[in-house]
Amino acid sequence: MKTYEPITEEIVGKLKKIVGDKFVWTDEDHLEQYKTDEETDPRKFHRPEAVVAPASTEEVAAILKLANAARFPVTPRSGGTSVSDGAIPVCGGLVLLMERMDKILEVSPEGMYLKAQAGARTGDVQQAARQQGLFYAGDPCSADSCLIGGNLATNAGGDKAVRYGTTRNQVHAIEVVLPNGEIAHLGTRSKKNTTGYCLDQLVIGSEGTLGIITEVTLKLLPQAPYKSDVLAIFTDQDKATGIVPVLLREGLNPTSVEFMDNAFVRASSDYSKLNLGHYEDGSYVILTLETFDEEEMDRKLIKLDELCQANGAVEVGMADDRVWTLRKNCLESTRVLSKVMTSDDFVVPLDKIARTINELSREAQNYPFRVFTLAHAGDGNLHFSILKGDLSDEEWEQALDAFHAKAYQYVYAMGGKLSGEHGIGAKKVKQLAALADPGELYMMQTIKKALDPLDILNPGKVLAVY
Repeated sequence: MKTYEPITEEIVGKLKKIVGDKFVWTDEDHLEQYKTDEETDPRKFHRPEAVVAPASTEEVAAILKLANAARFPVTPRSGGTSVSDGAIPVCGGLVLLMERMDKILEVSPEGMYLKAQAGARTGDVQQAARQQGLFYAGDPCSADSCLIGGNLATNAGGDKAVRYGTTRNQVHAIEVVLPNGEIAHLGTRSKKNTTGYCLDQLVIGSEGTLGIITEVTLKLLPQAPYKSDVLAIFTDQDKATGIVPVLLREGLNPTSVEFMDNAFVRASSDYSKLNLGHYEDGSYVILTLETFDEEEMDRKLIKLDELCQANGAVEVGMADDRVWTLRKNCLESTRVLSKVMTSDDFVVPLDKIARTINELSREAQNYPFRVFTLAHAGDGNLHFSILKGDLSDEEWEQALDAFHAKAYQYVYAMGGKLSGEHGIGAKKVKQLAALADPGELYMMQTIKKALDPLDILNPGKVLAVY
């Protein structure tokens, strides 16, 4: 791995001049706190040499200029909710926190947009939009704790992506500090734009490797007055996954279609102290419909019930907030069962989602670990949570590698990709290099080297350190 220069006392002094003495830390408690994100495997942890919390775009720019001059790496960190090791300082150096840059700057009902600093909590962005009778469509499951800049950096998905798209579809413009410390303003609120390269969309989803997003201008939408959540329970998993393409072909245009296998139903029910039915044998499909017309909602609910019943559902009913409590607690529920786990994030074309879930679920039964399956089924995004349990490190690695070797090849054979929303981070760098189209990989490597020739910004994420 590339060798960077250490962060010396002199550099710490310069950092303090940029952000103030109170917002630079080199003590053991802070270095320990920021050695990981949601990663639970201690072998993946890396301690930074210092932690800093800027309060403005100009301070972020000054820090990156110092990093280039002194040749130390910078790992930007939003809410620390990455499950792909995206916020772990794998090369040491500096962790740059965005949490002080948390202001919502403007909400415009007339222009239907919201401006915020990148450290604003996603839940607060959603609430600010609601207070104006509007709606921000980005809705990752970690909205209560993740930050909006991190959502853009990873192109976060979430429950509503079926209807509204991922985070990149919710963005007008961004302010970004480039790896060399230059500040760029990318994108526009204009409806159309063919003025040069689409650079805002290049930065969005680049996982903090091409720039640090410091300010965002987000699209807001009118809030649909009629909303219904439906829980369909199946005792046959093949029928549960098979309902998804049926619903989409019928033009119901759901806001979300979520799938939970029975392992997750039981684990999250235990964790949440809830039982919504068929605890022992049920797979859940959770659907949300939104309309601007009450009669349209009634027609869609009747059609939805008919389709689910005709395709094998044993129960179909209206769902309250408890069903979303179960869904949002899935990941936490498995952490109770195993301290070390990994979460896969495959995405395949919609017409392949049922086949992929069922084939890989069956394949996973050949290995000694426990597998729990979730899916944002309406947009083809499949999550396998794989628990280490009592396996030794060697048994865990061998089994995981063997399963992934088959699973990745299968996903790509289906026309899919490694990640739909979690990103590559540090966890899947080797897999991306092996599976990406050679021309695609060449373009990514060339862009990274052009914008960050010293590999200062978030090295070891997406692409190998060079």
